[in-house]
Amino acid sequence: MTTALDQDAIVRYEPRGAAAQLFKARQSEVFMAGPAGTGKSLACLFRLHLTALHNDDARFLIFRKTAVSLGSTTLVTWEKKVIADALARGIVTWFGGSAREAPGYRYSNGAKIDVAGMDKPAKIMSAEYDMVFGDEATELTLDDWESVGTRLRNGKLSWQQQMGACNPSAPTHWIKQRCDQGQARMLVSRHSDNPAYTNADGTPTAKGRDYFAKLDALTGVRKSRLRDGTWAAAEGLIYGEFDDAVHLIDPFHIPHAWTRWITVDFGFTNPFVMQWWAEDPDGRLFLYREIYHTRRLVEDHAKQARELMMYPSGQWREPRPRGVICDHDAEDRATLEKHLGLSTTAANKKVSPGIQAVQSRLKVAGDGRPRFFIVRGALVERDKELDEAKKPCSTQEEITGYVWAVKPGGTAPEAPLKENDHGMDAGRYMVAELDLVGRPQLRWVG
Repeated sequence: MTTALDQDAIVRYEPRGAAAQLFKARQSEVFMAGPAGTGKSLACLFRLHLTALHNDDARFLIFRKTAVSLGSTTLVTWEKKVIADALARGIVTWFGGSAREAPGYRYSNGAKIDVAGMDKPAKIMSAEYDMVFGDEATELTLDDWESVGTRLRNGKLSWQQQMGACNPSAPTHWIKQRCDQGQARMLVSRHSDNPAYTNADGTPTAKGRDYFAKLDALTGVRKSRLRDGTWAAAEGLIYGEFDDAVHLIDPFHIPHAWTRWITVDFGFTNPFVMQWWAEDPDGRLFLYREIYHTRRLVEDHAKQARELMMYPSGQWREPRPRGVICDHDAEDRATLEKHLGLSTTAANKKVSPGIQAVQSRLKVAGDGRPRFFIVRGALVERDKELDEAKKPCSTQEEITGYVWAVKPGGTAPEAPLKENDHGMDAGRYMVAELDLVGRPQLRWVG
């Protein structure tokens, strides 16, 4: 597709398959869903750009769950692959926002594309739009999605549309349910839709062969979702109680009086995981910060942790942790203590009781809330090597693929699969520290 306007804006894009269908879709809600690397987000971004170029004074929105994730991912693709030519020619300019308006991109024809995270929605919720796009839509809650939908009333287009792009999640996810019930249309994106990875005759490009090899190396539910594009739940899932809509919460101000903890699972080739937990007065746990990274020395992780917790003067930015609960490696513990400046405690590593304790915390209590939460954006830094290998990069990404090991002969499993479980181990150490202290260990003999 090549379009030239009076201002000499040139857009080159080849929509295929679901992407081509998207450009003709007029439904009020449309999701581009499919495995990783099919060009879902790119298709939605190009649709916004072309529509903005052709409709004077129209208003649009690009949003994600958090402003940080939007700026570090979606907007990088937007500026490098979609509007680079228009930016260079001055047809599109960046507007940094004001007290009344959200930041965004202004077009020479008066169109405007706002950008925002749902963690800071005030300015967009007072605006009106013609078309909106939510990237990584599985991160959004149904309330997020429906709230943004109420803003589609600008009236510059003869139709308004809300687009979302996502990899498949569990079959019970609200997006899948919404599409199955006919409230939204799902366009199924495939790797053949992406010219960067697949030639017109269906054969992979050189870049595609490398990318598909990484996807083929995935296992379990991650392969089902990211390679095959299936809305699947992991077979033998350990923490089936975990629900994004319940246990993932937006960042919030943590009161100074809440007790803080740190848990550590050591690793080098495998990820080193350090988790920061806040415990509220009712004993609920909140994972609010996490280092999850490979191929760094313990002393380097300790230095980064000190910088996160302390000012250069050595004063604490936040409450000093009550305890640092660690994996049992004596040498790594000694190194961590030396460079972190805090003593450590060996974790209670009993697996089965620890898993049961976590499962208990994931259940919704009588007050309507569970006692275990993960704060969105807790991850300090994304490990590029893990990302490229399509492996989990955080505890949040591990939990939906944490499964029981299948024993030979099909007998009942007794232990979790020792794969992509580093954040799971560190989280279990935290729960065990609080919930297994003094608990009698009983074994019934029949």
